Amino acid sequence: MYHAGSLDDTIATRVEQLELPFNEYGIDPYGISKTHLRYAFEALAFFYRHYFSVECHGIGNIPPRGRAMLIGNHSGGVAIDGAMVIGSAFLEMNPPRLAQGMVEKFINKIPFASLWSNKTGQFTGLPEHAIRLIEEDRLWMVFPEGARGTAKLWKDRYSLVDYGSGFMRLALKTHTPIVPFGFLGGGDAVPTVMNSYALGRLLGVPYVPITPYGLALPLPVKLEVYYGAPLVFQGTGSEEDEVIFGYVDQVKREVASLIDRGRRARRGEPT
Repeated sequence: MYHAGSLDDTIATRVEQLELPFNEYGIDPYGISKTHLRYAFEALAFFYRHYFSVECHGIGNIPPRGRAMLIGNHSGGVAIDGAMVIGSAFLEMNPPRLAQGMVEKFINKIPFASLWSNKTGQFTGLPEHAIRLIEEDRLWMVFPEGARGTAKLWKDRYSLVDYGSGFMRLALKTHTPIVPFGFLGGGDAVPTVMNSYALGRLLGVPYVPITPYGLALPLPVKLEVYYGAPLVFQGTGSEEDEVIFGYVDQVKREVASLIDRGRRARRGEPT
């Protein structure tokens, strides 16, 4: 269990407990670095435990070992949800796991961001990256809504936009169980009232969220993540689109159900 008073020791110990093939220099075959992981999780742990006071439900649904795909909803203007999901797998699981995500390509254009994302296992969202990592039994995190998900306005924060189908074909092809999750609070942390796509183009990002207080700086609100039971689908990944989208809709419904469960809990209603 995490204890704030022993942050450095706890994070360092957990990094050592990660079941990744690090060499004698603390680097894995993909360039993931123990040193970078430790610094990143020291910072992330503060936000996870104190700034956002994240509550994690159903973490036992994530397999302790072996391949799995985390599929959930995006919200909150910026990728707070991805960071907190990564934090939950590292801080709440025993042994800890490193959830690896598919970052947007614009990250590679931001000074230092590309280096740190790669050194901490968050790679550009290319299919070949996902296939290789899953076949090596990694924990893979995907937000099928993409940037359209983080672009939701505050009033739509609990809604889901269309899911892509690539994750499902990949799950079928690699025989990977899907762990759905619902993330709550992102839209309240960054209450977006509009998105500036023109400013985004100037900065080399998809858009810039605009909040009632101007900047898209996250507020210290409680965040929650609900993990559901793993879903296993049978197939090869080469099925007709109608079949694939039927499976995708099943996952989407499960994510929506987890979001609704979290909303009812927040209102004090039976779940």
